[in-house]
Amino acid sequence: MALQALNVSVVEVSVGCVGQGNLSVEVSDYNISCTNSSVLSRPSSKVREMSLSLRILLYSLIFLLSVFGNLLIIVVLILNKRMRTVTNSFLLSLAVSDLMMAVFCMPFTLIPNILEDFIFGGAMCKTVSYFMGISVSISTFSLVAIAIERYSAICNPLKSRSWQTRSHAYRVIAATWLVSLLIMVPYPVFSVLRSFPKNNATVGHMCRLDWPSPPAEQTWYVLLLFTLFFIPGVVMIIAYGLISRELYRGIQFELDQSRETAGQKNGVGRALTGSNDDDDGCYIQVSKKPASGVELPTLSASSGAAQAKTERPRSNTSEAKLQAKRRVIRMLMVIVALFFICWMPLYSANTWKAFDLKSASRALTGAPISFIHLLSYTSACVNPIIYCFMNTRFRKALLSTFACCCRNRLCRHCRWGKRREAGEDGITATSMATSMATSMSKFSYTTVSTTGTC
Repeated sequence: MALQALNVSVVEVSVGCVGQGNLSVEVSDYNISCTNSSVLSRPSSKVREMSLSLRILLYSLIFLLSVFGNLLIIVVLILNKRMRTVTNSFLLSLAVSDLMMAVFCMPFTLIPNILEDFIFGGAMCKTVSYFMGISVSISTFSLVAIAIERYSAICNPLKSRSWQTRSHAYRVIAATWLVSLLIMVPYPVFSVLRSFPKNNATVGHMCRLDWPSPPAEQTWYVLLLFTLFFIPGVVMIIAYGLISRELYRGIQFELDQSRETAGQKNGVGRALTGSNDDDDGCYIQVSKKPASGVELPTLSASSGAAQAKTERPRSNTSEAKLQAKRRVIRMLMVIVALFFICWMPLYSANTWKAFDLKSASRALTGAPISFIHLLSYTSACVNPIIYCFMNTRFRKALLSTFACCCRNRLCRHCRWGKRREAGEDGITATSMATSMATSMSKFSYTTVSTTGTC
């Protein structure tokens, strides 16, 4: 799984430690020390408190950004029927998995870190570890599905139209969820809650994976390394590389077209200015009438102005397309780079721990593994920014969604004010004269008509 903590601070385990020979705490990453054993040197209390405070701040910030951003995406994509496209279906699945990652990973990693004890019990140990694996797996598979869908839509648009439908997207999403549920079954099976003695003569608990043998653990983490990191990374590199190549070809084509257009315009200008001696009539047919010498400049000026008006929007549109394609290429590079930056340290650390526990624990225990986890959790708040909030159409849908909600709330307020005002107008109309009642009825009509437009 992508969220395997390295929670071993004990290098040589003595008899006083309770079952700490293969410590791989799944949810917490606090240090464990045992009496009568050679323990790694701990940092000073002041440095440790500063490190813990920084971790709490960063975890809280990323947790809030992840929850808030993914909830916004879910709300916008569900409430806007126009946003229910094939790509947005995968983005909705990605947002749900990232929200699960934020809810099930971050609190259950940070709280045991602070308390140095997993206080949630054995059932939550199995449940949390299972949902951790599911959320990471679904998020990775959704990124791969989005990459393949974009490649098909851009590089093979005609072939993709026959199968790129919402029903097909729903089947792919269901398959990713089903596969994730199945491949993460070992986590609730092998996750156990173990007790260990703490320095203050109390007993702490840790949620860890109790593998049958070291080869089984090594096989599992190598399988996860290839299934959830290496193969998805290669697929994304190939897909987005081919998309970038296609867009780059489009950019070159647009530049060639603009150069040809500029060359034709220069040719027309030269033909118009140098048509005194040997005009062949390729651009403008010169009449033999004497009046044509006077009419030709007028014709050329008006036609040049009209051509300039038509060419200016074309040039602006082509420039906008070129800029948009360049932005897309840069965004694709950022997507691939962030995937490797967020997940490579964690998968490398997990594989290292599976093959060499002592050296991995000596190098990564405490703050390093916490920040490695934090780096992987940032994908839950980075994905909404890259895939949705940087999209102009999504930002417009977001603004329209909240504008509609505010408009509906104002409408309810206006209807309540309309009923109240209508009651006051009725009482006033019965007590006043006919002329005043008429004026009040006109006032009521104008008031309702102006406020009723909410």
